[in-house]
Amino acid sequence: MSDPDEKTGHCLCGAIGYAYTGTPRFQVHCHCESCRRATASPFTSFLGVADGQWRWTGEEPKDYISSPGVRRSFCPHCGTQMAYRADKFPGEIHFYAATLTHPEDFTPTAHVHRDVALSWAGITDIQPRT
Repeated sequence: MSDPDEKTGHCLCGAIGYAYTGTPRFQVHCHCESCRRATASPFTSFLGVADGQWRWTGEEPKDYISSPGVRRSFCPHCGTQMAYRADKFPGEIHFYAATLTHPEDFTPTAHVHRDVALSWAGITDIQPRT
């Protein structure tokens, strides 16, 4: 029997998925250059989930070391970015919000690295900018 509070997500082809329970530690939009380049988008959106509250379903993703102490997990079949882990954020994983089965469950609370945001991204919401 599945947990009714469990949230799930998956890649484009469905080979890799994840599930988590509990409330995310944070939900943000990130504007840093490496996130922009990794996702080919003006910013990306993450939710942070504590280790022990999540699991991979289906196949496990492949990892790419994008910079020292940073791993980005992706599907080797379709290329979907699945997660981000960094030594500076121990004990948690950051899932890409757009991979959620129900992305409307994502409720961003802030913009991070707004100082390097692209001027044409047109951020007009009222979330804090850091």
